[in-house]
Formats: sequence, C-alpha cells, structure tokens
Amino acid sequence: MPPSGSVRARLWDAPTRLVHWALVVLIGFAWWSAEAGKLEWHRWAGYAVLGLLVFRLIWGFAGSASARFASFVRGPAATFAYARTLPSRGRTDLPGHNPLGGWSVLAILGVLIAQVVTGLFATDIDQLDSGPLSDRVSFELSRLFSKWHHWSFQALEVLVALHLAAVVFYLAYKRANLIAAMITGRQQFAEDPKLAFAPLWRTALVAVVAAAVAWWASKGFRL
Repeated sequence: MPPSGSVRARLWDAPTRLVHWALVVLIGFAWWSAEAGKLEWHRWAGYAVLGLLVFRLIWGFAGSASARFASFVRGPAATFAYARTLPSRGRTDLPGHNPLGGWSVLAILGVLIAQVVTGLFATDIDQLDSGPLSDRVSFELSRLFSKWHHWSFQALEVLVALHLAAVVFYLAYKRANLIAAMITGRQQFAEDPKLAFAPLWRTALVAVVAAAVAWWASKGFRL
C-alpha cells in the first residue's frame, strides 16, 4: 500500500528506461557471446553498447530533468550527509538518483566507457579477431588493451553486484521499489515534483547521433 498523503508521479522518461534495460540485456549478451566464442556477436554487442553510452552521455546534459547529471551528481558534503540517513527507514522524496546512487551511475558509465574503448583497440594473440582500431597501435599495446578490457569487466561485475545489493537494500529496508520505478517510470512522492521532460524530437535527434557514432566506430572511424 502506498503511504497516505502520497501521489504517484512521473519520474523517469522512456529513453532513460530503455537505455537502462537495453544495457542490462546487452552486457549480459556480450558476456555470453565472449564466453561462447561468438566474437562477431560480441563485437556487435559492443557497438550497440557504445551507441547507448553516447546516447546516455548526451542525455545527461540535454535530456529530461531526472536524467541530467546536474540533477543527481553531488559533492562530498551532500553525499556524506545522505549516507548518514541510510540507517533511517524513512522514505526520501528525492526525484531521481540519490547522491550515492548518482556516483554509482557515474562509476558504471565510466567502467562501461573503459570496456568499449579498450575493446575497440584490443586484439587476440593470433590477431585473428581484433577491434576496429587495433591497427592504430602496436601489437604489444593492443594486447595490453585486451588485458584492460578483461580487467574493466571484472570492475563492472563488482559495480553491478553493489548496484543489485543497493536495490535489494532499498526494497527490503527502505521499502522503496527502485525496479518498479525504472519499469513504469513512476514513483510515489509526498507531492508531485513536476519534473520537466524532453520532447520526442530531441530523443530522435540524440538517437540518430548515437547510432551514427556507433556505426562510425564499427568502421574504425574511417569514412
């Protein structure tokens, strides 16, 4: 039952939710395709992840209010102040990511960027399967990029585990269903935060730019 005196208001726009869940699926698929030796599929999954990252980075500045980095990236003082409230079971009415969650988002995006960039330059020991930019660097450096690609995925696994633990903590202890909000786009608030949402034409424009960058990357940034 929702708390008395609360309103179910719009929080996350469709592009933010689609990027979130598409990344979940594609990261899982990229892991499976690498483990199964389906390296061509692995590369295409990587290009798709790159497109989504480009979209999310642009959306962090030009998207809806709750998706913008300025709405949830806070300094150390605000972050530590929020951390001190974690033992309380009281509901917080922050319209979007809390300060800790904001830094978690940046960390995951940063590691994903590292994953994509290192994958573009990586090559296998036989040079039979290589990223589209591997010929821009020496073989030794390309092999080093392969190691960084592997290590950054291990870092991503840690961050995903922490993210899932936080989701469970908020659901079980704080009684806040973050998963449902990211599916429906709506959340319970004491009052409607009346967030501003980006128009459809802006979504389409950013999507075209992101797709173009991903396609260009797949061609090794060659015309």
